[in-house]
Amino acid sequence: VSGSPTGSPKTEAQILELIRRDASVTTTAIGKSLGITKRAVLEQVDKLKAQGYLRRVGPARVGYWEALGGQG
Repeated sequence: VSGSPTGSPKTEAQILELIRRDASVTTTAIGKSLGITKRAVLEQVDKLKAQGYLRRVGPARVGYWEALGGQG
């Protein structure tokens, strides 16, 4: 959907900032913090991973996020 906040660079930067503050933050917590759905967060996370800005280290429940250089 055009004009959707889930596709904005601002949202991507906010997600990266939250991850930089707390590498173990959940996608649910990110969504609540930004006022978007978990699904929207997952879409943005996938996009950030594909662009090389973010990676997941370890399994879902005990792993953590790693924000890589670039955006934000």
